[in-house]
Amino acid sequence: MNRIKEVLEEKGIKQIWLAEKLGKSYNMVNSYAQNRRQPSIECLYEIAEILNIEAKELLIDREIK
Repeated sequence: MNRIKEVLEEKGIKQIWLAEKLGKSYNMVNSYAQNRRQPSIECLYEIAEILNIEAKELLIDREIK
């Protein structure tokens, strides 16, 4: 699971913009954002770099509190 959708919303960035920056289709990025598909680790790092955040911020913390 990832937080791509939440981070995009927090930053006010559209999925289509991210798709263009990644060189991927909107449908692929939407699949990542909806957690229907998970990006490769390389793609996750590329997304983090584009969004100017740490890759770990895109991952859901599964720690139970």
